[in-house]
Amino acid sequence: MPQIPEKIHELTVGQLSARSGAAVSALHFYETKGLISSRRTSGNQRRYSRDTLRRVAFIRAAQRVGIPLATIRDALAELPEERTPTNEDWARLSAAWRTELDERIKQLGRLRDHLTDCIGCGCLSLENCVLSNPDDVFGERLTGSRLMPERKGS
Repeated sequence: MPQIPEKIHELTVGQLSARSGAAVSALHFYETKGLISSRRTSGNQRRYSRDTLRRVAFIRAAQRVGIPLATIRDALAELPEERTPTNEDWARLSAAWRTELDERIKQLGRLRDHLTDCIGCGCLSLENCVLSNPDDVFGERLTGSRLMPERKGS
């Protein structure tokens, strides 16, 4: 991994990419989504502060566990600008995501457990399918294998 001398306080997009492991295109995307920021030189080149390395690591770790970018952006917005997220920041923010992740794990377990049932039946019946219609919610209001929009006056 390329080392960046301590006296350099700003990184080019190439240096940030090399150090973080994120593609240049991903860094540009993160910037357009408001997850990281840069300043422009007089030659219109991006320069990132060194703390952006930690922010990119934070973003990528959160993405690996399935946290949406909008949620990550909101979390990073709670931190002061130009401040590197600390271990305490990560612990606080990740604790808030734990319930969401537990629910996803439960949903994935249900999907795994019923996947062969769904493929086996082949109909994707909204009345019977535990994947498309968990707990037969639609069956209480409508019948049939297709969910049709309700009409006013029906």
